[in-house]
Order: sequence, then structure tokens, then C-alpha cells
Amino acid sequence: MKIVYVLTERGIGSLDRVFTYLYHGEKDTKVGTRVIVPFSNREIVGYVEAVEDTDKTVSEIEEVYGMKLSEVASVLDDEPLLNDELLQLAKQVADYFLAPRITVLQAMLPPSLRPASSTLHAPKIAYEYLVRCVDSNEEGLTDKQIELLRLVKDDGPILKKECGSPSVLKKLLDAKRVEIIKEEKRRYKIEHYEPSNPLPLTYEQKQAYEAVLSSDKDVFLLQGVTGSGKTEVYLHLSSYFMEQGKTILMLVPEISLTPKMVEYFARRFQNNVAILHSGLTQSEKYDEYRRIARGEAKIVVGARSAVFAPLTNIGLIIIDEEHVESYKQDNLPYYHAREVAIMRAKHNGCKLLLGSATPSMETKARAAKGVYGYAKMEKRVHENPLPATTIVDLCRRESFAPGETLYSKKLLESLQNRLEKGEQSMILINRRGYSSYVCCSECGHVFVCPSCQGNLTYHRRDEMLKCHRCGYVQQYPTVCPHCQSKKLMRVGFGTERIVKTLLEHFPNARIARLDSDVSKVRNQVEKTLKEFASGEYDILVGTQMIAKGHDFPNVTLVGVVLADIGLSLPSYRASENTFQLLTQAVGRAGRGNKPGEAIIQTYNPTHYAITLGAKQDYEQFFYRELQMRKVSLYPPYTNLIVVEFSSKSEDRANDMALSVKMDLQSKNLANLTCFGPSTPYLGFIGGMYKKTLVIKAKNMKEIKAYLKETMLALDGQGGVRIHFDVNPLDC
Repeated sequence: MKIVYVLTERGIGSLDRVFTYLYHGEKDTKVGTRVIVPFSNREIVGYVEAVEDTDKTVSEIEEVYGMKLSEVASVLDDEPLLNDELLQLAKQVADYFLAPRITVLQAMLPPSLRPASSTLHAPKIAYEYLVRCVDSNEEGLTDKQIELLRLVKDDGPILKKECGSPSVLKKLLDAKRVEIIKEEKRRYKIEHYEPSNPLPLTYEQKQAYEAVLSSDKDVFLLQGVTGSGKTEVYLHLSSYFMEQGKTILMLVPEISLTPKMVEYFARRFQNNVAILHSGLTQSEKYDEYRRIARGEAKIVVGARSAVFAPLTNIGLIIIDEEHVESYKQDNLPYYHAREVAIMRAKHNGCKLLLGSATPSMETKARAAKGVYGYAKMEKRVHENPLPATTIVDLCRRESFAPGETLYSKKLLESLQNRLEKGEQSMILINRRGYSSYVCCSECGHVFVCPSCQGNLTYHRRDEMLKCHRCGYVQQYPTVCPHCQSKKLMRVGFGTERIVKTLLEHFPNARIARLDSDVSKVRNQVEKTLKEFASGEYDILVGTQMIAKGHDFPNVTLVGVVLADIGLSLPSYRASENTFQLLTQAVGRAGRGNKPGEAIIQTYNPTHYAITLGAKQDYEQFFYRELQMRKVSLYPPYTNLIVVEFSSKSEDRANDMALSVKMDLQSKNLANLTCFGPSTPYLGFIGGMYKKTLVIKAKNMKEIKAYLKETMLALDGQGGVRIHFDVNPLDC
């Protein structure tokens, strides 16, 4: 008999501990496998943390524990789901990000392998049945049988379903001329690309390559202007470590960037590449994960969750566009891929390369202090100049084209010029949908989401109102629910409206749109980007998805319709995000052999994030922003923890937040300040009221220890849930 210590799938902090069960079954129970256990009058999935063999009777064991113990209902896995490194990593991530361990395990594993009840019906291994020749002797066979035997001998093994007549195949099987074999089916296959040879490195690329290899730092920042050829440095470094028998982990911030990066690596390394990102189906993720775990792929390319890929013997981890916010998970366990990658690099003794034209403030500050290694590439490949950039002041009415409220004369003239030359343009508006909100012109009623109270955005394509916060949708109304008026106004604009109005100005232009609405359709992002790259469209309109990492040689114009949208957001990173987005967007123009131009339309033309973004002057922005952060004590000068309290009762959430704050202040911890309780930007969502405390602290150890205790004791009490977000991106 075994005593089994199990983490349940419940992610509540107060349940973040092992529960004890007995197991009498014949199947071997190992640490790291999943089991089905009874819990609170129902069966759920658990994760085995420890196993103890015992000769004691059930009554003797229960006497020791002082309670009646339930039994494990069944064991789901034959082997542990995670290797030793990933098991250790799960504990590190849970401790660092103050997250329940089970939520970390669920984030690490593909849907089919997660310790959650949903996995019971998730896709499992798929098999193909193939026919293989075992005896080529044709004696005594009919012509039909000989035909099939020769086909299998020459081209086999072949799929059973391709063998034609079942009766002919059965005769060959009975005659022991062929046999049926079962092979695991791979449901995702990377497109075959013609091999490519390494490109010669420029002087700056070679300097960066050698600096990474010679540095004694585990973490290295490669800062290169847009178009400086960081990807070729990644490929050369990957080749070096592959030759040492090491594996490579390559992270990109957006699914839209994965296909191109996969192509680069597949051309260079052929069948050694695997993919992990949320765009794959559950079946495809399951297959790719198991393929990586078996060691059949030496390079993994993927988005945020790929940082948990089950690679062993890692030599190099690369995080491209390391500054992008999508590397931070926005729900439990709120991890940041960069911090997880640092943990993995330390465990494997490998290099972590952070690449960006506009590094995050924290990364740049660590590089400036010498904590990270550092190399800089200031010239574009072939020494192409950066785009000529114009800032258009929208406060000046004469800037607009006649009758326009969206486009300046400068932007429309430049678009017309590119269309006449057969060159391509990209238009950035960091807001999807058609209109930002809908209101009644009679009574002023604004249509808001009943779940989170955010404004509902009008989407013209399907005539729906949608909440971009929580996903709520409703049909576009015909009358105001308050006064029954039919005079409804659509206010503001997004990508859909930009496409429509551009077609009014340029009816013969071929225009594509790329935003998160488009990305909901499987493979549509990859298809759109390929078509734009091949010249099937003249203009690509999109959100921030189009601003990062893309390389279109025929794009000579980038227009930013409203550059200051992000500056109004209630976040200490608003200026940094705006600067990064503008710099990245401007950098998409002029990457080929034709000069580029960028036009930035804004109502805030003198803000340093916009003026310096237009110049692509990162160093000046960094030192300017650094002073702002120092005065207000935000990262990199301090650490932040946001404690979120959510409840169906606003008073209960507020009372518990206040209680925790008072208790925290009574500890008199050094260099710690606590603000709140306050209502966050998303103060009501999914029927739950939210209150937050913002904690600023130099030393995280003491405060984390206290908060961990608090979470275990209070989370779930009185219907109040407590979550922690360590070093959040917004607050």
C-alpha cells in the first residue's frame, strides 16, 4: 500500500498544499503523475507531489493522521509529466510569483497533460496504421496481390487506407508477405523550406556574436536598431551551440511573428525545429510537446508559454523583442517569460540573449549597471538609413485633409504617392473595431458591458457590440434602452473604420487588416502576412501586431493615425509603451533598397515619448524616463506587488484589503510603502468587484514571506479571492 500526497487542481491559495490519500492499485504511482481523487464530494484531478510505501494497515495510518483517508480512484499517467528541471522550475516560479503551485503546473503543460479535469476529454495520442513488406516472394499470388506487394515493397511503408481493396490486403497479410505496423501520427508538420546557408555577418553583427560567446554573463542584452540584423546573430549563435550538442529555445512575443521565425530556423536547421504557441490546436500542442520531450527536436520556436518547453541540455535561450508586454501572463500565475528564462538559464548554465531595439527599462538598467552583458548594433544591414519621420500636429486644423477628421493631408498624399509607385504602406492604429463606443444622441446613454462596465466597441463586419476587456458580445441595438430613441451615434474609430475610409479615398487600393479579431481565425494571420509580403496588398492596416519584427522590403511608408492613444492609459509604463510602439512601427519602413518614410499623427506633438520615438533616440528616452521613475519610485528603482482582492461584495473586498494593509504596516518592514485600497482600471468584471493594494519594496524576500502566509490563511475566506501580481506591467 502507498500513501500518496496530492496537490489538487483547485487553485485557491488556502488549498495550496498537499492532501493525503491511500492507494492499493496495481499501477505504479510516481511523483509527477496525475491521479483522480475524491475531493469535496466529487472526483477531480490531482498531481502527485510525494509517494510513501508503507506496511501499516489503513486503521494504523488513519490513527497517525487523526482522520479517515480517502483512496486514489485511478492513476492517469505511466511516467512523470515533467523532468527534474521542470519540477524544480515549477516550485521556483510559484515562490517568485506568489502563485499556487497547481496553477504553475497547469501553465507549464499543454491542455492534454494539465492536472485539471478538462484534460480527461482532451486529445491524446493519434496513430496511423501502415503496411510494410516482410517477404517479397511473389509465388502463388494473383496479379492484384502482386501489384499491391510491389507497391508496398517499393514505396512502403504506406498507409493502410492507401492499399486499395481490403480483401487483397487481407490475403497478403494471411500469406505473411506484409504486416501492419502502428506509428504515432504527427498532427502538425512544419512546412518544408529549401535549406539556406548562413549569411556573412556585418562588422557589428560579428562584434555582437563574439561578445555573447566571450562574455562571462549568463544574461546578455543585444540592443540593435530596427533592421540591424539581430535575427542573423540569433541564427549564427544557434549554429554554434547546436555544434556543441546543445538545444535552443527561441521565444517571440506574438503568434504573428512565429511563422517567419520558424521559416528562418527551418531553412537553417531543417527537421530539428518544433513549435509551441496558443495558435496550435490541442492535438498539435500535445504532439509537439511530446516530440520535444522525446528529444526529436533540438530547437523550439514559440510564444510566451514555450519558455516551459521540455528541452534538456539547453545551450541558448533567445527572447526576441524582449520589451513586449505579451511576455507577461495576464492571469494566474502572472509569470513573466523573461524571469522564467533567467531561472532556466541559471539551472542549465546556458546563455540567455535578450534582443530588442527598445529594451525594457529594467533590462537596460541592469545592462547599464553591468549585471547583464551588453552589445549594441547602431546601423541597419547594408547601412540603409532610418526612415525620414514627420510629426503631424492634429491640434492644427489645417493639418487635416479637406473634410477629414482622421487623416492629415501629408498622410493621404504620401499614400497616393506609394500607390502610384507600386510601393507598399502600413497604417497603425492601436485600436481594433469600427467605433470606440456607441451612445444615444438624445439622452447620452453609453452602451457598456454588463460584466465589467467597460465601453462596448462597435464592430461593423458582424454588426456586433463587443467588450475588449472580457469578451462579452451583443447584437448592435436598434433603439436606446433608456429613451427608445433611434438616434444612436458611433464615436471614435478602430482598424475596421480605417480600412473603410481608406477605400473611400483609394477605391482601387488593395487593403488588408490585421488585428486580434483577424487572428481568431486559424492561420489567417500567417496567410495575410504572406499575401502582403508577396505584394497582393498595397496597404496593411493593423494594431500593434504589425509594428514588431516584420520585414517587408517593399514597405516605404508607415503611418500612425493617432500616436498618443496609449499615453492616456493609467499606467506608469504609458510613456515607455508609446515610445516602443512608435520606434518599432517607424522601423518597418525602408528595410529594402528604397528609402522609407514615417508619418506620426498626434494631438500631443511635444511629448518626449513621441518626439524621441520619431527620432528612434532610445538612449535619450531611457535617461529621461529613468529620471521620472526615480522621482516616483517605480521600477527599476523598486519592486512592485499588486495584491488583488475580488468578491461579489464590494464591501467585503474592500474590508479585507484594508485589514491586510493595516496588518502589513504593523510589521514595520524597511523600505516598504503600501497604497490603497483602490479600485483598479478594471474594477468590476465577471460579476466580481475588485480592490487592490500596491506595494513598493526594495527587498522582496520579507514581504513575499508575509504575503505567502496571508494568502494561505485568507484566500477564499468570506468569498474573497486573493491574487498577487509580482512586478505588474500596469498599475
